[in-house]
Amino acid sequence: MAFRFRNFQVYQDSKNLHKEIAILANSFSRDYWHLADQVRRCSLSVVLNIAGGSSKQSDKDFNRFIAIALGTFDKTVACLEIALDFNLLDKERFTELEKKCESVSKQLGGLSKKLKFCS
Repeated sequence: MAFRFRNFQVYQDSKNLHKEIAILANSFSRDYWHLADQVRRCSLSVVLNIAGGSSKQSDKDFNRFIAIALGTFDKTVACLEIALDFNLLDKERFTELEKKCESVSKQLGGLSKKLKFCS
């Protein structure tokens, strides 16, 4: 099936989360352009690893990409936490985004388990 990744809810959710994070990062002051760029790239990397991994020849290969996406989510949350430390977002918004990251991470973990079972 072409573009298998589109069938995964985790792809849709991570894409929506990336959009939220990118919009937030655009509001960072120019002094923090490097942090804005990093958090955008991290959240985009999650989306792209799901898409890229879904076309691999085996579920084992796909699972490697899911593992990378999970690690990248940790980086995303770390960037958001740093942004919080520098008052680039408020605690309420941070908590909201952190919960969404956790939700997508759990979905990725579930997909990873399913892929391990199938391979």
